[in-house]
Amino acid sequence: MKISLRAQAVAPFYAMEVAKHAAMIELDGHDVIRLNIGEPDFGAPPIVREAMINVMDGRPLPYTAALGLPALRQAIAGFYRDRHGVEIDPARIAVTAGASAALVLAAAALVDPADEVIIGDPSYPCNRQIIESFGGHVRLVPTTPATRFQLNSSSVRANWSATTAGVMIATPSNPTGTSIPPSELAAICELARSHDAWRIIDEIYLDLAGGATALTFDPDAVVIGSFSKYFGLTGWRLGWCVLPAPLVPAVERLAQNFYICASTPAQLAALACFTPEALAVCEQRRDEFAARRTLVLDGLARIGLPVPVPPDGHFYCYIDVSGTGLSAGEFCERALQEANVALTPGRDFGTHSAETHVRLSYTASMADLREGLARLERFVSTLPVI
Repeated sequence: MKISLRAQAVAPFYAMEVAKHAAMIELDGHDVIRLNIGEPDFGAPPIVREAMINVMDGRPLPYTAALGLPALRQAIAGFYRDRHGVEIDPARIAVTAGASAALVLAAAALVDPADEVIIGDPSYPCNRQIIESFGGHVRLVPTTPATRFQLNSSSVRANWSATTAGVMIATPSNPTGTSIPPSELAAICELARSHDAWRIIDEIYLDLAGGATALTFDPDAVVIGSFSKYFGLTGWRLGWCVLPAPLVPAVERLAQNFYICASTPAQLAALACFTPEALAVCEQRRDEFAARRTLVLDGLARIGLPVPVPPDGHFYCYIDVSGTGLSAGEFCERALQEANVALTPGRDFGTHSAETHVRLSYTASMADLREGLARLERFVSTLPVI
C-alpha cells in the first residue's frame, strides 16, 4: 500500500508514545505515576456532567451548523466579555472538534504551499505538523530562559523573511508553562500586521493563568480557545476559534467539508460551563493547580533538577536535566523503567533544547505528585553525575 509522503513525514507525538509505553508497564503490574500528559485529572465540573446526562435522554441529536450552536457561540462571546472585557460578535466564533480542529481549520484557511511560518522553539509539536501538512515551511526560532522560552519582537523581526506569511504563538506555552509579556505580544502582532501577515494565538491555557486575551489589542488575530484545560473537558473534544470577520466564510466551508460539525451533545452540555456554579468549580481547580505547582517546584529544587523559568500559566514545567549526565530521552526512558514515572522528552517540542530538557505535567493528584517526586529523587540519587 502506498502511504502519502505527508503521512510518512509526520513525526510521532512523543508524549503519546510515552503514554503507550507506560500502559505496557502497567499491564505488567507496575504502578506508573503519569506526569507526561497535559490532561487535568478533575474531569468536567459536576453540573456539566449532569447536563450531558440530561442531553442523552433520547431526544434527536442532529448535526448543528458547521460553526456550532448559536447559543454556545453566544455563551463563549459572553465569557470573553465578562472575563476579559472584550466584546466579540458571536458570528466570529467557530465551535470546533477540540482546539486541534480549530488549529487545523485556521491553518487550512491561511497557509499556502511554501509560506513560511514563524514558531518558537520549544513549542507544541502538532502546530508544526499542521502547518507542514498544508505545505507551509516552519521556521523554528530558538528561545531561551532570558525570553521565558517565548518569542519576542526582536527574535521575530530578526527571522522575518520575504516568504514569511504568519506567526503562531501559544501563551501560556506548552511545554514551558510560561506566558509572553503583553507588551511583547502586542509588539509581535503589530510587526506581523505591518507586513500584512496573519497571527494565530493559541490561548487554551489562558484562563488557568488569569491573563488578558490577545484580542484586547489585536482584534484581527485568530485566537484559539478550548474546553479541555480550564473547563476539564479533554475527551469531549470541544474547542473554538475567534476569527477576523473576513475569514469566517472560508472556515465555515472548511468545517463543513472536514468534519461537518462538532459533537452535538458535547455542545449542548458545554453550555453549562458558563454557569456560575461551573465557573466557581473551575476557579477552585485553578487554585489547586497553583498549590501543585508550588509542591512540584519545591520538590524539583530539593532533588537538584532546575526549572530555568518557573511556569506562570498552567500545569507544565520545563526541567533542565543536563546536569544528570543523561540526554532528555535517556532520562525519560530510565525514569519510566527504573522509577515508573512518565515524563515527556524535549524532542517533542523542537530541537534547541530537545536533548537537555523534559516536560513534567502536574495534572496528577497531590498524592501522586508527592510519590512521583519521591521516586524521581531516589532515581536521580543513583546517577553518577548531578
